[in-house]
Amino acid sequence: MKRICAKEALRYIKDNSVIGLGGGSTISYLVDYIKESKLNVQIVTPSFNTEMLCIKQGLNVIPSWSVNKISVAFDGCDEIDNNLNALKSGGGIHTKEKIIAKMADNYILLVDESKVSPTLTFKNPVVLEIFEESLSYVESEVKKLGGIPSMRKSSDKDCFTISDHGLLLMNVKFNKVDDIKTLDSNLRNITGVVDTSLFYNICTKALVVSENGVRVIEK
Repeated sequence: MKRICAKEALRYIKDNSVIGLGGGSTISYLVDYIKESKLNVQIVTPSFNTEMLCIKQGLNVIPSWSVNKISVAFDGCDEIDNNLNALKSGGGIHTKEKIIAKMADNYILLVDESKVSPTLTFKNPVVLEIFEESLSYVESEVKKLGGIPSMRKSSDKDCFTISDHGLLLMNVKFNKVDDIKTLDSNLRNITGVVDTSLFYNICTKALVVSENGVRVIEK
């Protein structure tokens, strides 16, 4: 099904354009299709794995700092709702992903039907990228917002997980969220928080794949 979703995504790519590609298996299939289609595109990506895959395929990867506008960007997520609010929790590169998303005329999430709900369930934690010096302060502030903070640990469990920017990653679990817009604003306004994995009012479309094919959610 992921191949079907990637094939559909290819239709949104214009020749001779700059595009953004996130991470994940669906994106890897899209890389294959871009190569097969012989589209002339320049690619920016927040994902090291995607960058390496594109280079191996002979595609033109450029640094994101070298552009200020992108035609279309594709990514995945852990949850998305019918209002196109999305939540990511896995990779810890959400700040880079948001930079690319904000530069894109069209930011499209590629997901399967199981990840879609009428409104975000927050079954996954919100991930905050924070400065080390702000750790205790951020913990106290998210508790005031009803969050349950915990630090992400590396695979050896002896140290905290850090982002590509060398900053700490904090998981914050919310059992009940009444207002996603307010939560997004409150979290980003905490001093020491660089950004969050909650994507509010950023996505423009979602391609949702199921056994019945691909449907589009758009504003």
